[in-house]
Amino acid sequence: MSQEAEKLPSPASPAQPARRVVALAGNPNVGKTALFNQLTGLRQKVGNYPGVTVERKVGQMLAPGGSDPVDIIDVPGTYSLNPKSLDEEIAYRVLIGEMEGTPAPQAVVCVLDASNLERNLYLASQIMDLGIPTLVALNMIDAAEKDGITIDADALSKELGVPVFPIVASRGKGIEALKEVIAAPFPACPLRHWKLQPEVEAKVAELEERIEKDIPHLSHAERFVDAVRALTTRRSSSFEAHHNLPFWEAVDTARAELESNGIEYESAEIVGRYEWLTPLAARVTSRRDMGGQRTLTERLDAVLTHKIAGPALFLLILMLIFQSVFAWAEPFMNFIDDATVWAGSFIAATLPAGPIRDLLVDGVVAGVGAVVIFLPQILILFFFLGMLEDTGYMARAAFIMDRVMKNVGLSGRSVVPLLSSFACAIPGVMAARTIENQRDRLITILVAPLMTCSARLPVYTLMIAAFIPKGEFGFIGYQGLTLFLLYLAGIVMAVIASWALKKWVVKGEQGMFLMELPPYRMPRLRDVILRMSERAKLFLTRAGTVILSLSVVLWFLASFPVTEPPAAQTARAAQIEAQLENDLPEARRASLEEELVSIEDAAASAQLRGSVIGRMGQAIEPLIRPLGYDWKIGIALITSFAAREVLVSTLGTIYSVGDADEESSSLKERMIADTYPDGTPVWTPMVAVSVMVFFVFALQCMSTVAIVRRETGTWKWPVFMLAYMGILAYVASFVVYHGGKAMGFN
Repeated sequence: MSQEAEKLPSPASPAQPARRVVALAGNPNVGKTALFNQLTGLRQKVGNYPGVTVERKVGQMLAPGGSDPVDIIDVPGTYSLNPKSLDEEIAYRVLIGEMEGTPAPQAVVCVLDASNLERNLYLASQIMDLGIPTLVALNMIDAAEKDGITIDADALSKELGVPVFPIVASRGKGIEALKEVIAAPFPACPLRHWKLQPEVEAKVAELEERIEKDIPHLSHAERFVDAVRALTTRRSSSFEAHHNLPFWEAVDTARAELESNGIEYESAEIVGRYEWLTPLAARVTSRRDMGGQRTLTERLDAVLTHKIAGPALFLLILMLIFQSVFAWAEPFMNFIDDATVWAGSFIAATLPAGPIRDLLVDGVVAGVGAVVIFLPQILILFFFLGMLEDTGYMARAAFIMDRVMKNVGLSGRSVVPLLSSFACAIPGVMAARTIENQRDRLITILVAPLMTCSARLPVYTLMIAAFIPKGEFGFIGYQGLTLFLLYLAGIVMAVIASWALKKWVVKGEQGMFLMELPPYRMPRLRDVILRMSERAKLFLTRAGTVILSLSVVLWFLASFPVTEPPAAQTARAAQIEAQLENDLPEARRASLEEELVSIEDAAASAQLRGSVIGRMGQAIEPLIRPLGYDWKIGIALITSFAAREVLVSTLGTIYSVGDADEESSSLKERMIADTYPDGTPVWTPMVAVSVMVFFVFALQCMSTVAIVRRETGTWKWPVFMLAYMGILAYVASFVVYHGGKAMGFN
């Protein structure tokens, strides 16, 4: 049983709706999201259902004619209401009105793919059996007609006994007529059309009688669905809570009797429904003879899913995406960085010196900048993901890579999130929302930060340039080889961690990779932009608050207690500032400014050493000395939790080098020259390698912690991720440091 399923909240009374509530249900890839966006536009809210990681989308539809608005609930896409996954469990509970904080829908719009009618009707028939007034939206009729498929909507409506409306959601065709019907009461659903095998039907009837005694408020339709579900599907802890032990004993007895008579009760519902649906679909559908001509989808799939061409094209597409995420975002990230610096400088120039100004500049403004700077990468990534999803290619990418990924316990859907993490783990973790199986999704999230993100590059660049020689090993330079091995180490460990998490930590069944490949279609830019704005808003409002709070905390730790600089330094700084107010030769002015910066850097270094975070670095020195680190490196490790690249600027502050970056020659020189009291160097090549190995595996990024908390809905998994990656980093750094010393690489 999935651990995610165990977190489902117990049945609760649904929230009482203030106005009409209609649920939007359907299989994955039927255009449900496009219809939801057409109905609600920008009037939608995105969050998670209480206690679980499944996305909750609710929007407001403005009804034609000025009547009261209608709340539209976008139910998770599912193939069945017999829950085998968390999404299916949530969909079922939302529809029957047992999802905490979600009002019970008064009607359901079931969205069907017109080109795959029979398969889609299975879910529609299950929804109708719940007794909820239902309307069928027959979507993508244009694509079906191109494939030579024509569906008689009136005949289908008569067969089902519910209204059927042909629409093309991506182009807005039929939407206004659909809105008018949604705003009005739907007719009641007819009695069940299909039949179970007589022996199974008898056992279901017996269970219905028990349910009626135990839960008398349930309708006849709800009792039937409950009984069929209990008899034919595997139990979950959440479903067991609906009934008492005697009921489940009766279920076990009924199953045993059916098994002894050789009756396949588990497939009874599927067989019964399709015995009704297959001839029904044939009666309302006509197919035009295409003369053996292949459809556009078939022609494209011959190339895009080819055993050789498919993976090659997929890799080319990924190269384009990640190059775009990395390169296209850079100007916008630089703009945000410059804006953050400008805002800090403006506040510094406007407010008098003091702790309030420092808090605003170094805590609040810097914290906001740390949040917003990731936004360009997130928007670009989700633009591409939205385009791939809406064209239908994402399903093909998952299909192509599934064979490789299942060897480590994941599915093909994990490929894009993991590769996204090479640019940044944050959009990678958010991209894991495309993974339907909750177990696979959680494992993907837990290993995504092991992929080497761009924030690690400043650390690697500084260490490699300062301590790795420029010699060559064959035709590969030592420095380039070092960088390659660091990337490779992250990839290999992500594979090992996936396997280990699957085996020992994240329990539950591996998701079966069952996926219908939807027809290719033109994406709708409006839907893609809406999805991008949803993700941006979620990131800024949820993860952003955590990141900002942690930034302020780190500022306090680095700023207090205040260490006053020596009086001589203060006097000399005041003297220089007074001299700079006069007209001076350019060379003299430059010399004085350089001396003033040096004094300020020394004061900042002394402040950091005496601060809480400086004392923390000295306190953890005995713990990190086995890795070759001193207290100064300990401070850098602590501050780099704000963001990995902060290690460079922290070392710059410690070594009194202002505005230090990974290319700073002064910082490299001072690090190389730093020694312990006995004269031995603090920094050696193996210490630098140890630091880099630590950064390969450690989760030195509060932004990632915040987004994992947001995506999993609990602190359990971020804390676990911090712990396992921290232990992994420590052990790996210890082995590399001492192993390298033993081999003479120091």
